[in-house]
Amino acid sequence: MDKKTVTAGVLLIGDELLSGRTQDTNLGDIARFLTPLGVQVGEVRMLSDETDIIANAVREFSERFDYVFTTGGIGPTHDDITADAIAMAFGLGISERPDALAELLKRYDEMDLNEARRRMARIPEGASLIKNPVSLAPGFQTKNVFTLAGVPQIMRSMLLDIEHRIEGGAVTSKRSINVSGIGEGDIGGFLGKIAGKYPDISIGSYPFFKGDGYGLNIVLRGLDESILDLAKSDVEAMLIKLRT
Repeated sequence: MDKKTVTAGVLLIGDELLSGRTQDTNLGDIARFLTPLGVQVGEVRMLSDETDIIANAVREFSERFDYVFTTGGIGPTHDDITADAIAMAFGLGISERPDALAELLKRYDEMDLNEARRRMARIPEGASLIKNPVSLAPGFQTKNVFTLAGVPQIMRSMLLDIEHRIEGGAVTSKRSINVSGIGEGDIGGFLGKIAGKYPDISIGSYPFFKGDGYGLNIVLRGLDESILDLAKSDVEAMLIKLRT
């Protein structure tokens, strides 16, 4: 039986992202983590630090996708409101959890665990913790939503505790063709015809410029490797004809 397509939505949370002060790298890390598991990222959205906006987006994505990943907004400061927004999205209570507090106590002495730091132990009702090997402040999973830190190093470390929770689907395969001296305008019509012949194959062309030269990186993606190879052969044959 063919595996089903499994999808994920990603919500990148933080005013610093929207202002351009911080450049996001978490999306790429999440996508690279999910691809070999057979999970395709279907949509990404960048959100401001507003509880209603985050809650509404989480609720929508949770219904549309098999899995949802959020990054950012689970630290100790007043604008770290993601945990409250997740609770609001699913109508859950939220409180300081003893197991989350125990994780923090592995790093902080009890006298140093002030009110701000204790905020990181506030977890929505019924959520399971996600381990954080770097700073120990945990993330958490609520239904199909994984709530992770925004700091890239910490976010990547949390992914280690997620892989066993993912039920993946069909893995997308890729074929690449690099060609010099040909531009998108030269192949647009031909590539469109090939794409129409193979509706289950995604075909993209990406220009590059190196010194005085130029060309294209043509990338084909699909679930069926035999069909993918046929499409690749057609593209290669088309490129040969263009050069003759």
